[in-house]
Amino acid sequence: MSLSAVHGTLSSLKACQADIGTGMDIVTDVAMDLAEAQDKDVNPGIKEMEAMILECAKLDREINYFVDVVQQVTAEVTTEQPEAMFSLSAKVKEQFTERIGRLSDAELQSHQKVVAFKDSISNSLNQANQVSADNMEELDEDITVTQSQVNFTCPLTQVEMVNPMKNKKCNHHYDEAAILSLIKTRHGQKKKCR
Repeated sequence: MSLSAVHGTLSSLKACQADIGTGMDIVTDVAMDLAEAQDKDVNPGIKEMEAMILECAKLDREINYFVDVVQQVTAEVTTEQPEAMFSLSAKVKEQFTERIGRLSDAELQSHQKVVAFKDSISNSLNQANQVSADNMEELDEDITVTQSQVNFTCPLTQVEMVNPMKNKKCNHHYDEAAILSLIKTRHGQKKKCR
């Protein structure tokens, strides 16, 4: 009896593994973008990406074990009688379930793509924190420069202000005597209605 259909299906399954690897790379790239764009708090999206990468690693591991089990069982069956082919599916299920039952999720942390994901995220977070610290230093320098350039000249009289007042609407500063005299002259210029 031929096992070519089984081998063809295993080849398709191995091709899916390449797609899973590509998906894991995309998840890592998205998580790095989130890490670079985040504030000081850990972005919940990064935690979701980490859960997704662990799920992909688990799927990758299960595919590897399934392919191994199928290859072992088919190798055993080819030397036996043709009647043994009927129990092929049951043997594969039994051995696969037994093998998966012995695994722990802690082993997923050592998966190549999971390790690369964590390294990439920590590097991105360190770079983002470094950039934000540099930006804060630049901001402090900008603030000190602007604070040293405060203008104490009244725009109305062009004389240094003795008693500065602030306009509530536009936030301009005027000398109290100058602005009060301007207000009085404007009130005096109003014409009365007949």
